[in-house]
Formats: sequence, C-alpha cells, structure tokens
Amino acid sequence: MTPFLMLCGKDGEVRHNIMILKSNYINRVADSMKFADDIPKEEQGKLLKRLCSIIIKKGAYFLRAGEIPQRIGFNVSGLLRLFYIDPNGKEIIKHFCVENTLAISYSAFLLREASKLHIQALEDTKLLVIDHAAYRELLDSHVCWQIAARKLAELLYILKEKKESELLLNSAQERYLQFLEDYPNIEQRLNQYHIASYLAITPESLSRIRSNLK
Repeated sequence: MTPFLMLCGKDGEVRHNIMILKSNYINRVADSMKFADDIPKEEQGKLLKRLCSIIIKKGAYFLRAGEIPQRIGFNVSGLLRLFYIDPNGKEIIKHFCVENTLAISYSAFLLREASKLHIQALEDTKLLVIDHAAYRELLDSHVCWQIAARKLAELLYILKEKKESELLLNSAQERYLQFLEDYPNIEQRLNQYHIASYLAITPESLSRIRSNLK
C-alpha cells in the first residue's frame, strides 16, 4: 500500500475539489507564517497552481534521512514529528509539525543535500505540498516570494536557537512547561515516549515531572 495518497490528478472532479481545498487554506498558509501582507492576490494564484494535496497515513514518512527533500509541506490537518536517529539508534525529536505549520528539512531542501531528519506522520495527515522546482520558479517570479523565503529562514533560525537554549539552560520541568505552552492541546495526541524524546529526558523522568506538578 502506498504510504500517501496524491490528490492532484487530471480528473475534473478531483481537480475541482482540490482547488477548493487550496483556496480554503491559502490564507492560512500566509497568516500562520505572517506573510499575508507581502503576497499580492495575483501572486497567491501562482502558488495555488503549483500546490498539490497529499494524505500521509499514520506511521508513513513524508521524508526519510538520507533522501534529498523534494517538497515543502503545509500541514492542513494531522500531526507529524521531525526527528533524528543517532549512531546508537536513539530517536531524538526536534519538533512536532501541527496544523498550520510546515513540514520541511529546510537546509537540505535548499542545498539539495541528503536530509539528516526523518519526518513521520503520527496521525493520518493532509498536506499541501510544493516541489523544489516550483518553489524556485516562485522565488524568481516576484520579489514577494523572496521576502517570504527570507521570513521563513528567519523563523526557522529563531525556532532552532530557542530549542537549543532551552536544552542548555532550562531544567527538565521548565522544558516540559514550555512544551505545553508551545504546543497547546497536543499532549493527548502524543505518547509519553514522544514527549520525553522531545524534552531530552526519559519517560520515567517525564512521569515524575507530571506527578510533581499535580
């Protein structure tokens, strides 16, 4: 069975339904990334023509380490995790991709290098995706897309620095409380192992922290 379902075929009814889906979510893409003011309506139409919808089944991968990323994904519904596997086989979760955020290994996508990240669906997940060639076409077509790309790079750098400082400077309990603030309402959608991996602690330590906070 294919790990994800592509919904961008030539069939008229499917195409019509996907265009409705794209129209419903294009503003969410812009608004969630704070890009809305930079993208004229006519330029949004260019993006719509280049987007494709896919559904990734729970447990399937949007990207595996060692692959060169071909697409950027915007999470319409569902949940993914971005994680590394260290030389000892230990999984280290970097981020969770919740609704209205991007699924991407951005540096590998830009440099056309093998990703060090895995991106896996923790729930059945619907993504709007754009491939690398279409992304480059957009960047070359209008300055608004260059501004959007710069803002995306800035955002990803801020998130990276934030996560690194929390791991170095905050206690495990402080990191757990920050996780609850950064990812409201997803704790019930994750198992204890995933949360502990994100916090860089053991599941047993996570249980103690939860007990102390009761």
